[in-house]
Amino acid sequence: VQLQASGGGLVQPGGSLRLSCAASGIIFDINVMGWYRQAPGKQRELVATINSLGNTNYVDSVKGRFTISRDNAKNTVSLQMNSLKPEDTAVYYCRADARSRRWTTYDAYWGQGTLVTVSS
Repeated sequence: VQLQASGGGLVQPGGSLRLSCAASGIIFDINVMGWYRQAPGKQRELVATINSLGNTNYVDSVKGRFTISRDNAKNTVSLQMNSLKPEDTAVYYCRADARSRRWTTYDAYWGQGTLVTVSS
């Protein structure tokens, strides 16, 4: 399973960006999909997750500003980021807990990371 993320870039404070991530390969199904981020000098942290039923979870610092969504038929996950702040600057990674066959366990797969810079 491969994950390809896109959509990062430079944006001014208060601006918006939309990140997208597509999973490809031999996929039977995907349980949880999510976005994580790692700022310079900091540990990677969870930003948002969404399961196959559409239930979402957000870190407190992005609640009300970020929205995660997914398309189960296309194996994609997106992160709409509004009201961006300089502290949102980080490399954003998508993750998918997927399995290639039924009756096997889910494994975690990561995208390559996309840089989001919030600066004036």
